[in-house]
Amino acid sequence: MKVQEILDKNAKLVTVRPEDTVETTAVLLSSNNIGAMPVRDRDGELVGILSERDIVRGFAREGSRVLEMRVRDLMSVNLSTCKPGDTLREVGEVMSRKYIRHLPVMEDGKLVGIISLRDVMGNRLELSELEANVLRETVIATGGNTPST
Repeated sequence: MKVQEILDKNAKLVTVRPEDTVETTAVLLSSNNIGAMPVRDRDGELVGILSERDIVRGFAREGSRVLEMRVRDLMSVNLSTCKPGDTLREVGEVMSRKYIRHLPVMEDGKLVGIISLRDVMGNRLELSELEANVLRETVIATGGNTPST
């Protein structure tokens, strides 16, 4: 399955700017029930990503001062991205290898969405359940007998 097949084209892409406060971002993450937000500059270009994990690490270092800090102070800037045509297997491998949970989706140099590890794992679970059902139905149809080769 490809990234484009699970991106919700109707979903509103929530982003923040580098100059926004971390507190504003935390409120947006919570109210939108998401774990990370792409950071775009005034021209709409992707310049970073800020995750819940980044905020927690900021709290560990800065205490309550983190709420007054700017997104640019905590955001990750060395980003991995994916394309709509990438497979979920490819995306999952990148996430696993780089220990990340969210990947911005880029098309023609523009941010078009974000995919999460939850999206990837949900798809893998669906495929596993489908395979189990097919195997179960095969066993039932053959009466438990395996075909001879």
